[in-house]
Amino acid sequence: MDLEIIPLVISLIPATLITILAIFFFKVHTQNEERRRRFLLHRENQKQAFPLRLQAYERMALFLERISPGKLLTRMAPVGEDKESYESLLIHTIDQEFEHNLSQQIYVSDECWNTIKAAKNATIAMIRKTTLNKEVDSSDKMREVILTELVEKGAPSDVALSKIKEEIGDLF
Repeated sequence: MDLEIIPLVISLIPATLITILAIFFFKVHTQNEERRRRFLLHRENQKQAFPLRLQAYERMALFLERISPGKLLTRMAPVGEDKESYESLLIHTIDQEFEHNLSQQIYVSDECWNTIKAAKNATIAMIRKTTLNKEVDSSDKMREVILTELVEKGAPSDVALSKIKEEIGDLF
């Protein structure tokens, strides 16, 4: 009886090895197919998202240009001589522009978005600092001081604009 089991066990060893190899190769094949499917899906999503990302960078570049103090002061003339009301008008305009473009943050990197917010906040800080200056007594004087500071130091939005250009360069 023991002699009959030995040939049976010997004949089962190759069948077991072939079964194990078949299972291994089937598993490897299904994993590769899954990776390929994910890659194709990812590539298709990237193809659809790329124009949206470019559009978001374009809109954020436009936002930065619109809040640049030189362009903002040219576009938004003071209504009267009161510097506080002019400050309020400028800051309100910047905030409106920002809120209008708030949804673009999902298409740009966190670092770029933070740079854009910093540029917005620095522009507002520049306006507020100028308003608090004792030598500034009218909205026209306020414009003059801001423009002088802009010529000396540059616009806060320039750094963020450079960051946007850098990220767009990385996309290509």
